[in-house]
Amino acid sequence: MNLKLPFLKTDDTLPGGVTRPTWVILDLSGPYPERQPGSPLAALLSRTESVEALAARVQKLRGASWLHGVLVRFGEFTASPASAHAVRGILADLTDEKRVVAYLPQLTMTSLIAASGATELVAPESAEVNLGGFGIESTFLGEFLKKRGVEFENLRVREYKAALTRFSQDHMDDHNREQLQAYLDGLEAAWASDLAAARGVSPEVAAGWISADLTSAQAALAAGVITKVAYEDELVGPASRPFEAVLDLLTPHRPANAKAGRVAVVPLVGAIITGKSRTNPIPLPLLGGPMAGSDTVVAALRRAKQDKTTKAIVLYVNSGGGSALASDLIWREVATSEKPVVVVMGEYAASGGYYVATHARTIVASPYTLTGSIGVVSGKPVLTEFNRRHGLNPERVGRDRALMYSAARPYTDEERDHVEKGILEVYDRFTTRVAEGRNLSKERVNELGRGRIWSGQDALDRGLVDELGDLRTGLARARELAGLPGDAPAWNVTPKNHGPLPQFAQEAAQAARVTVWPFGGERVLTWFDQEIKVR
Repeated sequence: MNLKLPFLKTDDTLPGGVTRPTWVILDLSGPYPERQPGSPLAALLSRTESVEALAARVQKLRGASWLHGVLVRFGEFTASPASAHAVRGILADLTDEKRVVAYLPQLTMTSLIAASGATELVAPESAEVNLGGFGIESTFLGEFLKKRGVEFENLRVREYKAALTRFSQDHMDDHNREQLQAYLDGLEAAWASDLAAARGVSPEVAAGWISADLTSAQAALAAGVITKVAYEDELVGPASRPFEAVLDLLTPHRPANAKAGRVAVVPLVGAIITGKSRTNPIPLPLLGGPMAGSDTVVAALRRAKQDKTTKAIVLYVNSGGGSALASDLIWREVATSEKPVVVVMGEYAASGGYYVATHARTIVASPYTLTGSIGVVSGKPVLTEFNRRHGLNPERVGRDRALMYSAARPYTDEERDHVEKGILEVYDRFTTRVAEGRNLSKERVNELGRGRIWSGQDALDRGLVDELGDLRTGLARARELAGLPGDAPAWNVTPKNHGPLPQFAQEAAQAARVTVWPFGGERVLTWFDQEIKVR
């Protein structure tokens, strides 16, 4: 196979007789979040390209009649498997129009998911090969905290609900290990399916690549993982240009057909909390990252529901849940919408992130999505011994029940019974929502629940989601449900009167605050611990 492509010379002169570049180089690196940040502060600080922006770039390339092909050059590609799968779909669409070659200096599980959308996969002879499958490592802090005088109350429904166990235990319990292994098995099955389709082999053959002990590009070539071993300069020639250099040659984006109406996209990203959305840059458990405030998400959904030109809504969820109250308030807006709502699940849509989706008209998940975790948890740190060691002496006046969530002492038996009663009530409400929204019996929901997580494919098999896909799939379904044409526009919704300057200042102030418990006064959580990261 001859992969010699025209390349970029040091000068800008095209070869004789060539008036326009025939190949474009498209660089992919970074985490590739699905959407651009919705808040002014996060958007200003963001320096990474999104899947949304990549799709717009590729759409321009598809319409360039003078373009023969695209070299997709993978750099430090750190996207999650779910985002990589969305990139795969974008590149696969591009192959319908152009020749697409993926150049991979690093052959990793996630880079190959994304690159499998191309028809040709090339790696240099010196490529780093890391195809050891997927794994999860979680550090348990129970013993560490106990040695420092900190205990952790952890009340949960039911056995698979592991959100707070890394604070209360010193090891992973059997139920948690079981569900995480099943989730990883689902991811590896999805990986094998994606690579098998791309390389024209059976899923069994593709699955075998994970355990084949491949250590070099030549070994990957011999196994059939890639199509050629070559360095970049062997692939490209003088009529090639970076994407940025051909922007003036690309046809301006044709306005979408807005006459019939449009689709609103509402993001729900990060731990679900009451109040307004915010971002805390401190990378600590419970404290860091984006937080989706119910006030902000509800306001955005209401704006979409009230907008006369909006005919359908897509709620994009990338969240492990959080506050049970906040999750229910967002769920209510979805459940009461007269306009069809489609939920699209990203890397996570677990616990409260699944709760908000139950009454959507359609639920779309990536095969790599972590979802389910239908369960409830409550807890608090107990600093009795810590206070004693450090000479701290909290004194109380008034009713003990009023101070039951204080970290100064553990729950009494009566208080523990009270909390357990409350979380059981929330669990019953949660399973009822799922049963009604998914047309399942409560008995079946309880079998699927108990805090257990599922991969997107396993959730599809069990009726918890409707189909596999990504945001583009969700937009297509929303247009269909609303009777809109396939090119009807989509718009990103922010709350009404979301002015950039006041909001920017407010978010900056919120980001500077550090709280030990980000869920306010709420202790009942539908939350999955997002410190679980797949590698």
